[in-house]
Amino acid sequence: MRLSFRLLNVIILIIILPGIEVWAADFSGKTNPTTFSPKSDLKQQIIQNIRKQTIDNAERLLSEKSVTVTAYSCKRSTGGTHDFYSEGDYWWPDPAKPGGPYIQKDGQTNPENFSDHRHAMIRLSEITATLTSAWLLTCDRKYSNKVLEHLNAWFVDPITRMNPNMLYAQAIWGRFTGRGIGLIDAYHLVEVAQSAKILIDNNVIPEDQALKIKEWFNNFLNWMMTHQYGIDEMNAKNNHGTCWVVTAASMAVLTGNEDAKQMCIKRFKTILLPNQMADDGSFPQEIKRTKPFGYSLFNIDAMCNAAQLLSTPDDNLFEFKTEKGQTLRKGLEFIYPFIIDKSKWPFDKDIFIWEEWPVRQSSLLFAGLAYQNKQYISTFLSLPANPEHPEVIRNLPVRHPVIWMMRTPAKKQSK
Repeated sequence: MRLSFRLLNVIILIIILPGIEVWAADFSGKTNPTTFSPKSDLKQQIIQNIRKQTIDNAERLLSEKSVTVTAYSCKRSTGGTHDFYSEGDYWWPDPAKPGGPYIQKDGQTNPENFSDHRHAMIRLSEITATLTSAWLLTCDRKYSNKVLEHLNAWFVDPITRMNPNMLYAQAIWGRFTGRGIGLIDAYHLVEVAQSAKILIDNNVIPEDQALKIKEWFNNFLNWMMTHQYGIDEMNAKNNHGTCWVVTAASMAVLTGNEDAKQMCIKRFKTILLPNQMADDGSFPQEIKRTKPFGYSLFNIDAMCNAAQLLSTPDDNLFEFKTEKGQTLRKGLEFIYPFIIDKSKWPFDKDIFIWEEWPVRQSSLLFAGLAYQNKQYISTFLSLPANPEHPEVIRNLPVRHPVIWMMRTPAKKQSK
């Protein structure tokens, strides 16, 4: 009965009382206020919509064991047990040269290529973000404790941890043992980093473990900023360059690397928007691909993810305008009509997973909150919340709204 009463109080705080200051106690004994922003009405609408499903999902994940890169191996990898390995999706055996170098079929994923490490990382992202969301919603430490198990397995435990690099990602048989383009596989660490930051900032993770987790992400960030693979990916002229900024920004935010954050902001303003967005708000580099709709969604999502991570009250990237007039607002205005009705898409249909798009795109979430656009939020909530197709999930690395809207829990945690 006591638990039900406490749960009712939380629901009342979240749903009924917009704009209030919600007081949260951390484990240091200090009581700190967190204020819902003026956007609180829309935030509460989203939380009300997803609360039950999020907690139900978290309950199911409590029994999941940690699975890292050390659980799988591929004889074609030139890396070691702790090295992340994946193979380029669109590369296939050459019928004319059996056993020879693979050939490319753009947009057509080869199901025989090794992807177990990628799937394990996606699984980690889903588990950590869902459980962290449930902790924020309920303040129950069983969720945060489970997150810590997975973080320790991936980033701390010397037996199971992953090496902080992507030297062997997106390899191509007979051509490359790894490529800079493979860094995009690390995009699924964005919500892992965000989850870790929330738990560390709220003193849920012990300091010694928090330092080790931050150290891993700092090492990975340094690698992707200095190794040629990382530099190549940073300079990519399409969605890969955007995803590099989002991934680097998430790790810079977690580790407090202000120089890296400022570099990401500068690239957003001087490279990403000016060089990728056309006058009408579209992305020509994505439209010319064999999956133009999916890639356009993917890139506007990434742009908004970057803005969400890097914006400050004094420098709101959602409102930034280039000298040529490119803005995120214009990007949303271009793509939104086709999210509503993709039958009006004026370009070629995607050759793969055309029917599965759109889903709950993070661009709708973040732009809806940034612009106080109720239509974007309504559309976001009307779209599929839990896509099942693995390729859709792979292209939707930010899919847990709670960890982006709540910085601290709404009441003292249960022990």
